[in-house]
Order: sequence, then C-alpha cells, then structure tokens
Amino acid sequence: MQYRMYDVIQKKKMGQALSKEEIAYFVNGYTHGDIPDYQASALCMAICCRGMNHEETADLTDAMMRSGDVIDLSEFGRLSVDKHSTGGVGDKTTLIISPIVAALGGKLAKMSGEGLGHTGGTIDKLRAIPGFRTDMSEQAFLDVVRRVGMSVVGHSAELAPADKKLYALRDVTATVDCLPLIASSIMSKKMAAGAHSIVLDVKCGSGAFMKTPQDAKALADEMTSIGRLAGRDVRAIVTNMDVPLGNNIGNALEVDEAVRILRGEKQGDLYEVCVVLAANMVAMVQGISVEQADGLVRETITNGTAYGKMKEWIAAQGGDVSAIEDLSKLPQAPLSYVVTAPCSGYIAHMDAEAVGIASVMLGAGRMKKEDDVDYAAGIVLQRKTGDAVQAGEPIATLYASNEALFADAAKRFTSALTWSDGPVPAPQLIF
Repeated sequence: MQYRMYDVIQKKKMGQALSKEEIAYFVNGYTHGDIPDYQASALCMAICCRGMNHEETADLTDAMMRSGDVIDLSEFGRLSVDKHSTGGVGDKTTLIISPIVAALGGKLAKMSGEGLGHTGGTIDKLRAIPGFRTDMSEQAFLDVVRRVGMSVVGHSAELAPADKKLYALRDVTATVDCLPLIASSIMSKKMAAGAHSIVLDVKCGSGAFMKTPQDAKALADEMTSIGRLAGRDVRAIVTNMDVPLGNNIGNALEVDEAVRILRGEKQGDLYEVCVVLAANMVAMVQGISVEQADGLVRETITNGTAYGKMKEWIAAQGGDVSAIEDLSKLPQAPLSYVVTAPCSGYIAHMDAEAVGIASVMLGAGRMKKEDDVDYAAGIVLQRKTGDAVQAGEPIATLYASNEALFADAAKRFTSALTWSDGPVPAPQLIF
C-alpha cells in the first residue's frame, strides 16, 4: 500500500492510532531522507499532543530498532542481560554492577553513551582509565563478553540510527518530553543491543529527567510494556536522583569510588542501589529469587570476586589495571577548593541537577557535544541531604585544572543547598 506522510500526520492529529505499517513507513522514510524534517517535526508534535497507545509505542520502538544493526546475543541464551539508567549525577552504577553480574554468571554486552549537560556518561568515566578502549569491532566486543562475561563500549552509529536522527530533531522542536518518544528512544537502542533480560533504572528527582515518582513510574510502565510485547524479560526500578548518588561526581573520581565499593571499602546509598539493581539482574539470569540473588551479590563484593572481575574486564579492554590497584594513577586534578557551610544546621535538600552543573563548570562534563572533558575534574561531597553540619565545616571539595573555574562553580554548588534548623529524614533510595 502506498502511504503519504500528510495522511499519517493528519491521522495522528485527529487522535487516531497509527498502524504498524504507517509507523514503519515514517521511520524508514525519515531515516533514509525521503521524509523532510518539517513533516517529521509535525508528526512528533502530534504524538506529543495526542499520545500513543502501548501497541503503537511498541511498533515505533521495533521500527527504530530495525533501522540499523541488531546485535545477535542468542549464543548466550537467558544469561544475556543488560541494564539501562535514564541518567543522573554521580551515577557510576554500571562500573559496579557489571563485574558483579559477570562474576555470577551473567553475560553483559553493554553499549553506553557519553555525558551531556548535567548528567555523566559511562563512556567518559571509562576513558578516565589509562588505555581503556571504548571503541571496538563487534567481533572483538563479543569476544570479550565470551571470555570475561562482560564488555562495555560506546554506542555504534549503526545501532538504531533512526533514534539518533529523531532525537536530534526532537531536541530542537520541543518534543523531547513526550512519554512514547522517550520510551521508544531508550528501548530501541536497548533492544537493538540484543539482551534477553533488561533491568531499567528509572531515575526520579531534581537530577533526573523525570521529576516525580509518578512520572518515573509511568515511563517505567511504558518501557516494560514495550519490552514484554517484544518478548524480552524486563524489570524496572525507580530510584532516587533528588540527591547525587554516592559522594564522587566527575569521571576519574567516580571510577575511584566504584573501585572502593567493589573492594568492600565503602557502603552507603550507592552500594545499596547497586545491590538492588545487581540482585534483580542476577535473579533474571539464574532464575532465582531476588532475595537469594541479594545474598550472592553482597558475598561477591565481600569475598573480592567482583573486584577481581573488574580488573579482568579492564585488562581485556586494554586498560591499565595498575591504575585500579593504585588509584593515584588515575587522572588527578592539580587544584582543589573547599566549600564550607555558611551556617550550622541540617542539609534539607541538595539539588542534584545544580550539583551536576557545578561539576560541568569545573570541566568534568560537556554542555555541547563538541566540548572537551577534563577527566580529573569534579566534586567530592563530604556532606549530603540529611546530614548535620556546623558553620565552617567542609561540605564539598571541588577539583579543577584552572583556578578561575572555582568561583562560579562554588556559587552554583551552594545554590543547590537548602538548610533546616532541625533534623530531616534521610532520602528514600528506592521508590
């Protein structure tokens, strides 16, 4: 049947459901340049205004997934597992969870992205490890998964190219914050990456795209529905990003913190969130309860197996393992600046987005794709939401390579803090 883009736009404008064939026509035509930006923009806006049902969203995801390469992980069967986070500040969970899951039998072939704006990217963190290769052929990538149980590389340009093109369009047409378009964007890449089982870490709060638990749950429901309609085993966990995760923000600093978690030297909020995510992944892989998997995950950290797996993985991708054994070999910032408490009291709230922006201002991230990253820059938090502080005590240490960056970054950081005279409850980690 011959389709016209005008008719597809008109149909969605009137609130009618699009057929699988109409959606495939749009995705294929736009990917190959047969449909112009102005018509694609019009359809995206119609979808924002009129929505999509679960079947339409699943069909959109499937068409976007099939617009490029699809990685075949069938050789790993049910052991094939992946994790996706919707992005946040201080979120280095992939560095911690992946070795744990691989040590417990999972096969994790993961593609991750660079950071943009206030959110960090896993690939930038890994590039802070001297020699680590994030760009590998598909064959080399899968060979590391076979030998080690895991590999993490950058996104392939051939993976869901329709999503890359559509996202760039949505970014400049005010159509980013649309649930079906968000869900299909995330899930098209995850499903093209080939994993049988997927755990979705849906972040919620000031440092996340979804600001409320209700919005985060709606996104989680949409994405799990897409995955299940496609025959994948999908679970979603809504986690708190109203405060940075862990204490370190910035690429080498986050690698340092991840290593210390796997060595058993540190616990806290980051440790607990990682245990929950890893336990769900192991439960899916091994066919056991989450409670059983939780015990295995904690034991794998305690007995050093996960840390050993991390070193094996880094070596397999060309990284300098001595920089993990001796963390002083990671990039180190030459300058530091201590932010102190302006008053005595309790930190009632620490706006994660503002803290993330302060880290970017120090050079740890990029506001535009072309920006360079200072892998040593960032922030280490000495206090977080709920902590009692005396006037003049350190709250955070800022790290940078240029002293001129500290003044504005420190102002942005202190703007993130809200104070209380009395005690405040510790933030809830899992919603």
